[in-house]
Amino acid sequence: MKSKDIGPATAGTRQQDGDGQAYLLGLRLRDRRVIVIGGGAVAARRVPRLLAVGADVVLISPAVTPALEELAAQRRIEWRRREYASGDCADAWLVIACAGPAEVNERVAAEAEAGRVWCARADDAAASTAWTPAAGTVGDTSVGVLSGDPRHSAAVRDAITTGLQAGTIAARHYRRRAAGVALVGGGPGDPGLITVKGRWLLAEADVVITDRLAPRELLAELPPDVTVIDAGKVPYRRQMSQDEINEALIRHAKDGKFVVRLKGGDPFVFGRGGEEMLACLRAGVPVTVVPGVSSAIGVPTAAGLPVTHRGTAQDFHVISVHVPPGDERSTVDWPALARSEGTLVLLMSLDRIGAVTRTLIEHGRPGNWPISVIADGTMPTQHTIYSTLEDVERRLAAEGVRSPAVVVIGGVVAVAEKLAGLGREPGDRDQNGFDAVPSPVPPLAADSELNEHKARRDHGR
Repeated sequence: MKSKDIGPATAGTRQQDGDGQAYLLGLRLRDRRVIVIGGGAVAARRVPRLLAVGADVVLISPAVTPALEELAAQRRIEWRRREYASGDCADAWLVIACAGPAEVNERVAAEAEAGRVWCARADDAAASTAWTPAAGTVGDTSVGVLSGDPRHSAAVRDAITTGLQAGTIAARHYRRRAAGVALVGGGPGDPGLITVKGRWLLAEADVVITDRLAPRELLAELPPDVTVIDAGKVPYRRQMSQDEINEALIRHAKDGKFVVRLKGGDPFVFGRGGEEMLACLRAGVPVTVVPGVSSAIGVPTAAGLPVTHRGTAQDFHVISVHVPPGDERSTVDWPALARSEGTLVLLMSLDRIGAVTRTLIEHGRPGNWPISVIADGTMPTQHTIYSTLEDVERRLAAEGVRSPAVVVIGGVVAVAEKLAGLGREPGDRDQNGFDAVPSPVPPLAADSELNEHKARRDHGR
């Protein structure tokens, strides 16, 4: 950057090196008097922020906006209902000159200058001793931007505050560190589906204990000094046991580290978050829980499959199939689910899909009942299969579909197929290059089967 050729400063002249620039400074105005001259739109914008930091605001204007009048009625500000008069700037720490006539603002600024009080003129930035930045607050972080161009300043402020709110701009706290353990739901896979609060806490982490289905792309954004523990991969073993995970959470937290337990989906939906929270609290470790988008809902939604639909399904059931029907460890009432008209959403079911479909058919669901399997949901490799209860096991084997996958059973699958058909022309391929072939479940046939099944149930009552 080129520097200006500046001669020596003399009395009555200004040195030009810093002209047009401002020294940014945060003013702590709690219980300190701020005089606001003028009661229009500018004052209406400035006063609430002054009140938010605890300033003692005195407003001088013969008329004010309704919002300012309401603040005066609530005794949150002192309103002197008159024109500005010489001496009004006495005892002020800061003066805001935003009266309509420029000559009034000029007199206010001159009085403030004589009394060595900072003054921000709304009508003439060049004549102000203080500039009001484009300001925003996110959590405990305040952002102020000055550029000489108010609209540009506001745009830069908005970019920063939006990034902080979304978690795309992240920076750790150092003086006020988070403590304990945060159980963070990472969502169904796409890193963009983690919550804003989840990203905030992840940025604060000293230690991250992650699952196989957590959004691992977010780990690349962590500082290099963050310890990342993969709960699904430890030496000589396939995965950490739950007891080992609990012990690691407690040990690192008691060492003064802030620990984030990053999970796929929601921590309390088949995520053992309750067990981890109990273990931490019993050990005296504070816990924060951040909900996540469960794959049971998020994956079908991403595939255009509504789990409820008027006239088709008024309820849905989310089932973990980590053990098959008939296993003594299973507490699922499969006969009742077979009789239900609601949507069935199955998690962890791919390796046991044959046992599930045979059980449902055995207890009354028709063999051509519609079923959908959504693999790699919300990810670029997402792939959806439409099939029937009696044919889905063969289809999955033929296409080599592997977990993770969410299985949806019910009339809503036919609705999803209709939606998909409206979005594609015959012969098209989907985003993953798969042929957009018609489903083996004709929508009208599926609807008639649904009605026939309801009629059989009604007849049997």
